[in-house]
Amino acid sequence: MSRTRTALLAAMALVAGASGTAVAAYPGDVGISAIPCTVDYKVQNDWGTGFTANVTITNNGAAKSSWAVKWSYAGNQKVTSGWNAKVSQSGTAVTALNESYNGTLPTGGSTSFGFQGTYSGTNAVPATFTLDGVTCNVDDGGGGPTNPPDPGTGSRVDNPYSGAKVYVNPEWSANAASEPGGSRIANQPTGVWLDRVAAINGAGGKMGLRAHLDEALKQKGSGELAVQLVIYDLPGRDCAALASNGEFGPTDIDKYKTQYIDPIAAILADPKYASLRIVTTVELDSLPNLVTNVSPRNTATPNCDTMKSNGNYIKGVGYALNKLGDVPNVYNYVDAGHHGWLGWDDNFSATVQTIKQAATAEGATVNDVHGFITNTANYSALKEPYYTINDSVNGKSVRESKWVDWNRYVDELSYAQAFRQEAVSQGFPSGVGMLIDTSRNGWGGSARPTGPGAKTDVDTYVDGGRIDRRLNTGNWCNQSGAGLGERPQASPAAGIDAYVWIKPPGESDGASSAIPNDEGKGFDRMCDPTYTGNPRNNNHMSGALPNAPLSGHWFSAQFQQLMQNAYPPLP
Repeated sequence: MSRTRTALLAAMALVAGASGTAVAAYPGDVGISAIPCTVDYKVQNDWGTGFTANVTITNNGAAKSSWAVKWSYAGNQKVTSGWNAKVSQSGTAVTALNESYNGTLPTGGSTSFGFQGTYSGTNAVPATFTLDGVTCNVDDGGGGPTNPPDPGTGSRVDNPYSGAKVYVNPEWSANAASEPGGSRIANQPTGVWLDRVAAINGAGGKMGLRAHLDEALKQKGSGELAVQLVIYDLPGRDCAALASNGEFGPTDIDKYKTQYIDPIAAILADPKYASLRIVTTVELDSLPNLVTNVSPRNTATPNCDTMKSNGNYIKGVGYALNKLGDVPNVYNYVDAGHHGWLGWDDNFSATVQTIKQAATAEGATVNDVHGFITNTANYSALKEPYYTINDSVNGKSVRESKWVDWNRYVDELSYAQAFRQEAVSQGFPSGVGMLIDTSRNGWGGSARPTGPGAKTDVDTYVDGGRIDRRLNTGNWCNQSGAGLGERPQASPAAGIDAYVWIKPPGESDGASSAIPNDEGKGFDRMCDPTYTGNPRNNNHMSGALPNAPLSGHWFSAQFQQLMQNAYPPLP
């Protein structure tokens, strides 16, 4: 299914009742133990000529390793596409067969799938459903479907952060609170990283996706709540870095689809979670690498050349956008790097073109993209208050300084706003929004400049006034001197949906030295404080902190530094 941000608001869904929902029996019904199966069929969105629906089946009989749900329409409804099931139609008869990943249906177990269809006239709900030939929603007394109170679903909105609380990950919160002074920020919302298949169900004693969503429902209460998920497990992941290499090899696109994206999509489609606003940050550091780190550039790496030639970054992101975008309460934001990576003239527009290529692959459309996110897990300053791209010193533009190095942008806010405009100009919906990760770009503390640099020459001027204190914008691993940035907030600037903390502060970017592990994470010299650099950071020192653990593991020294150098300062 494809949507614009406003289409589902303009086209009101049919509400619970005979015209919109056929609801299964529920606890308290007479004879529920005798009902062999129940089917909950809900029309979620209806725009007069078409609709989307979600179907939840519950098996009260013997456990199954495969299943088939069937029904017939009384009108002229036609199924056009489906997700989480193989949905087909012959005449008025519809059959939904399980996918490979959701065929198991234990006694008392449930699963869900959805589809999109067209119609004219009326869109009546089917009267009878069967599971493997057995009529559902009917007990031994022959009663028909019974209707429990409809729990309701959240309405799709233009900005999922507007008017909503944002999920606080209790695992990160506990780590933060355990640090001296950490209770000051332990209640801040951060992203939940699904960075390997095992993270979906939970590994090493950590919460899985369902556990996080269940906790989110508790935090939600009677208001609105957004949950931030990081989709991050592409084949050949992070082709230009080693610290966050993934578990799938460059050719494992089918495993990525069936073992990673499909199970996530199935969980997110569960009607239980329909009232949550689920924000997905889709595949960091993937598509930009196809622009900047492939031949014939001097930053090319063989792994990135491989991923460009086999097309699996494009296919993987397209598939993720399509499947996740089919869930009505999911909001996809695609990674757009950061200004210090893509702000140059030969990178900027080309990146939007590459993202659009992915957004129209594997069944996805640009309407499956709700927006873009910049600076995820990076350190680029939100705003540079003491110089602009238009300044000059002694007849030289700041673009000629060694720090700016002919970049078109000097900070993330100007870059993000321009990126949104470029995306719209290339065919993305005009309502797309931007997120900026401000978890580690505050650059406060004693080293923070208090005014412009001296105008003796352009380098002195820029270096003396710049907030970002890195040695080079290409430095990305556990940066020394960094601080917490702006606290998460909705609608902080024009075109910006929110400032967010997608990267949980205190979680390492990568190990300072090689550490054997079973997480597929390699040793990247950019995380080594003694490393003297490469073309991607103009051969500067790495600027990394020492004694760092594996990426994603808790790094107490970094967390303490981030609090100390926070800007705005912590109380």
